[in-house]
Amino acid sequence: MDNNRYCVIMCGGVGSRFWPFSKAEKPKQFIDFFGTGRSLLQMAYDRIEGIVPKDNIILITNEQYGSLIKQQLPQIKEDQILLEPARRNTAPCIAWAAHHIKAINPNAKMMVAPSDHLIINVEKFRDSVIDAFDFIENRDALLTMGIKPSRPETGYGYIQVGEHIEGNFSAVKTFTEKPDEDLARVLLKSGEFFWNSGMFFWSADSILKALNASVPEISAVFEQGQEYYGTPREREYINSHFEACPSISIDYAVMEKAPNVFVETVDFGWNDLGTWRSLYDHSPKNLDGNVTQKCKALMFNSHNNIIAIKGDKLVVASGLEGYIVADVDDALLIVPMEEEQKIKLYVNEVKSKFGDKYL
Repeated sequence: MDNNRYCVIMCGGVGSRFWPFSKAEKPKQFIDFFGTGRSLLQMAYDRIEGIVPKDNIILITNEQYGSLIKQQLPQIKEDQILLEPARRNTAPCIAWAAHHIKAINPNAKMMVAPSDHLIINVEKFRDSVIDAFDFIENRDALLTMGIKPSRPETGYGYIQVGEHIEGNFSAVKTFTEKPDEDLARVLLKSGEFFWNSGMFFWSADSILKALNASVPEISAVFEQGQEYYGTPREREYINSHFEACPSISIDYAVMEKAPNVFVETVDFGWNDLGTWRSLYDHSPKNLDGNVTQKCKALMFNSHNNIIAIKGDKLVVASGLEGYIVADVDDALLIVPMEEEQKIKLYVNEVKSKFGDKYL
């Protein structure tokens, strides 16, 4: 393994579209959805282990989840966990991780990956990761992975490929935010667009240079702390300055503006696993198309539903067609699957009416 290669796993999100299973105290990345004995975070770690040295795997999360990480990944050392004092989206998260890693190794090459993805073909994924590291080895490049689309998905952003470089690598022509269904069909039919996976590769130098060019207000926050990175005072500095960063994604902040953006087009059975529908799509179904998530249910005249109940409660339902039924502790969600994109809005309404009690 190349000691200059690092992986940053981002695991600080709250996963509100998976409410009520995903709550602030234990978001979806810490949940074992498939009954394998491994949470989404643990599976993300397993996929990258052996590609980069164990000590070069960095986890960045909200400070309230530090104990959950230690519980689920006891092999991770204290200095491999970066605890954000506030949620500021992915650009500040990546800026801190890049400064931290560069202080340890000025020649570092980085992979950045979310913790909540589902990868079906792990070996193809690992091969693609190695190819991606090889591509950025001697390039000032910002590389993302583009997933070959299988349907006109409205829940993902899209990447249009431009000039072919080599192998599965091309320059990026445009980024398109989440489209409506009609536009998604056009993008799929063109053959030029791939789903934006949210996985990135670059050298620490390249991403820091790009951040400085595109969002100098973020760069300024972290550059003031150069002397602290990699020292015991790093956390103290971050706690004092991190909240000054604007909340913005790395896509908006850098990837849609930078001139040196490339894409590796891949097809290894990827899913964002961001919604109940995505969990339904990747779960075993009975003859009526119903999914029961580790619970007891009797379904009559019901088709294409997902039923997820925590505890020993029995569900008996009749006449349900395409519904999400999720019950945990003190909250019950019953929503048509076609409205899953509205769950985040419903969660905001819960917060407005009842505060954080049910979140």
